[in-house]
Amino acid sequence: MAATKGIHRARVGSQSIDLPIVPMTEDLAIGLLICVDHGVAFSRRAGNELAELLAPFQPEMVVSVATMGIPLAIEVSRALGLDDYLILHKTPKVHLGDSLAEPLVSITTASPQQLRMDPARIRAVAGKRVALVDDVISTGASISAALRLLRRVEAEPVVIGAFVTEASGWRSELGPDAERVRVLGSIPVFHPEPDGDWAEDWGDGS
Repeated sequence: MAATKGIHRARVGSQSIDLPIVPMTEDLAIGLLICVDHGVAFSRRAGNELAELLAPFQPEMVVSVATMGIPLAIEVSRALGLDDYLILHKTPKVHLGDSLAEPLVSITTASPQQLRMDPARIRAVAGKRVALVDDVISTGASISAALRLLRRVEAEPVVIGAFVTEASGWRSELGPDAERVRVLGSIPVFHPEPDGDWAEDWGDGS
């Protein structure tokens, strides 16, 4: 199946959005979801719908990854009736240090990074039931690094939520934790076709 000339129409819960298809290499492109480009109403509605999927797991804290995960964490926390959330960071900051860091390689970033937790926030999350959320789960690298950080401080990740998953490679990266994932939609990756369009690849042979 082919996309329509550089645009992929995706479902995110009850909403439909058009995603630009952005090449990562000569042979691979992704449907780029930048949640902050779709407005406040989009994130609020999607956050509320995602919170409905996470609520049965009774999370006590929402954790996400900067920067795109921040509006998602806010909306999901609000919908769950929680008044606090924790953001993990991919860029060094003076107050973060290196004591709580895990390596990761993102599909949208050329160089290796470190995912960091603020040591001052350990007490806020330790021993808590955690909902780990992100806008897109692609390779699963960011989620995997976040899970390692949370478990290092004895938090309990009980569910993983996202607006969408991308193809299926994330399943092998997350291993048994893949069963914790709850999402509002899924999108493929893309490969070029001879006519210049893009063929969908779901990573499952379809």
